[in-house]
Amino acid sequence: MYEAATGAQVFGYALILIAGVACVAGLIWAFRLGFKVREREPAPPRPDEQPKMPPSGPVYETHEVREPDEVPRAADEGERLTPHQLGNVGTKRADDQRRPRWSPGSSGSFGGGGGGRT
Repeated sequence: MYEAATGAQVFGYALILIAGVACVAGLIWAFRLGFKVREREPAPPRPDEQPKMPPSGPVYETHEVREPDEVPRAADEGERLTPHQLGNVGTKRADDQRRPRWSPGSSGSFGGGGGGRT
């Protein structure tokens, strides 16, 4: 009615048990390592160390009209421009800060079906 476990089956079960114990040991080691690393980190800032609003009040976004900035030309054709010669922003502040508005008589949008300027 019952069959005795063969040697291969016992070896397979033992291998699964050893692999499970190794996984659990690895997880415990990883948890302890993370805990030690966390202890070495600085503590979070106290309430008096938190950033404060400037005395002048909150800082808001600025709205300005930008226009493309010209790419500088090299002195001669054989010279290459380096990144610090190009600058870091591809636009500059426009001289005319008036926002472009809708002009009467235009269709308002591309493909809007209007007659366009007449």
